[in-house]
Amino acid sequence: MLSFIPTPIGNPQDITIRAMKLFEKATLFLCEDTRQTKRLLKLLEERFGMVYPEAEFYSFNEHNGEERLAQVGGRLGNEEVVYVSDAGMPVISDPGQILVAYCQQNDIAYDVLPGASAVTTAYAASGFEEGKFLFYAFLPHKGKERSIALSEAMNNGYNTVLYEAPHRLEKLLEEIAVLDGDRELFLAKEISKKYQKYYRGSAERLKETLKEITIRGEWVVVIKAKKSLHRSLSFDEVLALDLPPKVKAKLLASLSDRSVKEWYQELIKG
Repeated sequence: MLSFIPTPIGNPQDITIRAMKLFEKATLFLCEDTRQTKRLLKLLEERFGMVYPEAEFYSFNEHNGEERLAQVGGRLGNEEVVYVSDAGMPVISDPGQILVAYCQQNDIAYDVLPGASAVTTAYAASGFEEGKFLFYAFLPHKGKERSIALSEAMNNGYNTVLYEAPHRLEKLLEEIAVLDGDRELFLAKEISKKYQKYYRGSAERLKETLKEITIRGEWVVVIKAKKSLHRSLSFDEVLALDLPPKVKAKLLASLSDRSVKEWYQELIKG
């Protein structure tokens, strides 16, 4: 059986007893980085008495995933196989989703253990009161795609969680401040590690705060939703409006992939 096992996002004591027992009996490890996984297993052996497994280790990522499945796919249902990311919950913003799809398509039993996740940890620490949020993972690094994704993240109506690399964090804060300097943010640095730190405030204030500190390590950014005084009409609500066909056709075209002409023809028929 294939088990997806979360690994600590910082503090090794966050590993679970169940995870260590599965590590001990695994015969095959599929890893985001085999070196990182072997370091973790060695640490667990030395600090917590876990038996280091007699297993094979293979890298598994978005570049070699399909090729690797052709190589070891037949073993997933017949052996104790483990998949791990470098840190945190596997499959979330992670190539492990290729494995999940493979198991579903080939009727292979798999299990996902609960465990450490930077997304939920940072959101819980933010103190933002809404129970609903959206997770955007990493934004595109640059260009039009980044601008569009950031605008969407800030204007979707929900609190939104992003990951950001340290060398791009200042750029992100500057971009947010340009769009809305008063927008409230929560930043979590190095979650569960020795130098963990939380920051909450407006984009403008945090931009200045971070100029005075060393920006290292992994960061999670939570963007507080901006409450809109306007409500968008749904597709069905537009259909029900008592409007001239030409006006209604324009509205419907903006909400669909059909042209104004196509909608106008349908409206005058009905």
